[in-house]
Amino acid sequence: MDVSHRVLEKASDRLKLDRLPEFQKNRIKLLHGSLIYRDARLQGFDAAALVEVIEHLDPPRLAALEKTVFEFAQPKTVIVTTPNAEYNVKFETLPAGKFRHKDHRFEWTRQEFQMWAERVADEKGYTVRFLPVGNDDLQVGSPTQLGIFNRGSQ
Repeated sequence: MDVSHRVLEKASDRLKLDRLPEFQKNRIKLLHGSLIYRDARLQGFDAAALVEVIEHLDPPRLAALEKTVFEFAQPKTVIVTTPNAEYNVKFETLPAGKFRHKDHRFEWTRQEFQMWAERVADEKGYTVRFLPVGNDDLQVGSPTQLGIFNRGSQ
């Protein structure tokens, strides 16, 4: 799912959907939409993956995403990845205080991400655990941080 028709067209091209056998093509659906609005197409899934998504939202819109994904859609498992702001010092060409992508609205430290994720999990009936993505530097952590939310698990 993406809000951009152009991004969906690129995904279709990269997946070569027009050349896939019918049985494979039928397993893939590219949806135009947004995770900040209720959408019945999001219900009924066992899992959802929000890979490098949340940092593209204005912080006030995170509450809408939380409601849409964790209250309305309620997949059993939700995987969320987001850049680790602390790791940015490892990118020699990234000026201090700048984000990795021009469309990022924020980039969180590990503590900020964990505080957000633990609050969401607690409020929405999920548990959450955290894993690094990429090389885990002793001082600044990994380049990407990952939270795995499980509904109703202890």
